[in-house]
Amino acid sequence: MAMTQANWHTWHDAYDDPDSWQSRRLVTVRERIRTALDEAPPGPLTVLAMVAGQGRDVIPEVAAHPRRHDVTARLVELDPENTDAARAAVRAAGLSNVEVITGDAAFTDHYAGLAPADLLLICGLFVHIADEDVLRVVRHLPALVKRGGRVIWTRDLGEPNLVPEICDWFADEGFEKVFETGPEFTHAVFEHRSLRGSVPLPAATTLFTFVGIRKLRPWAYPST
Repeated sequence: MAMTQANWHTWHDAYDDPDSWQSRRLVTVRERIRTALDEAPPGPLTVLAMVAGQGRDVIPEVAAHPRRHDVTARLVELDPENTDAARAAVRAAGLSNVEVITGDAAFTDHYAGLAPADLLLICGLFVHIADEDVLRVVRHLPALVKRGGRVIWTRDLGEPNLVPEICDWFADEGFEKVFETGPEFTHAVFEHRSLRGSVPLPAATTLFTFVGIRKLRPWAYPST
């Protein structure tokens, strides 16, 4: 069964449970965002987030960081309830430089004007799209991330485990791995840094089709 918009909004409630895998993953993602901001060169910084949900990773870290006024961020998320929650968090934090877009994160035009970015988040996406679409996203990273910029991404380690291939694809596009969670994490977090110059972002291009893990791995989610 496909997950509805209401389900996606409710799904975020698991972040409030400190023992959930979502909460544990979020802690690590936020740590990596903080480190990326700490280590970024002086001057303006741009942050992009695909399938950004409620912005529970980017928004609090930018709000709390000493360089918050250097950051211009754009969060792209399809679910309107989630973007409403993200906008409320942005307002509460007083972040006039953080924009939330309700729209399909697969569409390249949503990133125009800020890409290539200093930091790109792709958290919670790769498990929900076909392998060829994961490759397509990675192939477009040189248009989304500038030289020296970073990508923080996540992927569960369930079978089939595509992580080794994804890391190879990153390397093919000139990205080096600078962080990965340990084997105790079943929902892993990775960080790669671009070693190459960026290329133009193609307009009006769709990078992926969101399928959903239940359709991609029906054997793991039998009908009840």
